[in-house]
Amino acid sequence: MKLYLDTSVLVAYYYPEALSPQIQSLLNTTVKPGLSFLTEVEFCSAVAKKIRSKEIGSPDGNRILAKFFSHMDTELYTIIPVANHHWRLARSWISLFSTPLRTLDAIHLAIASDADLEMVTADKLLYQAAGVLDVKAQLMTVDSRQWTVATDY
Repeated sequence: MKLYLDTSVLVAYYYPEALSPQIQSLLNTTVKPGLSFLTEVEFCSAVAKKIRSKEIGSPDGNRILAKFFSHMDTELYTIIPVANHHWRLARSWISLFSTPLRTLDAIHLAIASDADLEMVTADKLLYQAAGVLDVKAQLMTVDSRQWTVATDY
């Protein structure tokens, strides 16, 4: 199964977090996972937030972005354009009022669903919404005793 990466997963790949070893292992065994340019913008925003909160300095933020951009340039990822039908599908899912789906998450799910990719996320709300909407998803979680990957919803 090909994968579509949520920004929460990408951040943990490029910046050390509790999930980082597990995500690095997953990405080391995955060929060209999917992203969109929306993911790129969200990733930049996440790094900027870490700088604003003084979690990292600008030099580290620039190194993280440079590494990510170099991976984008060397086609480590499959870039999936956001098309009009993705916006419409996201709108229709949000309009169901059956999930706490947020705008950008709905667009990510629409892209993954349309491309028949499995969404990989560390965001529990996004994972739950995927289950309600019958979109294949994998939740990356850290149990206090061991690393776990939840694939059922």
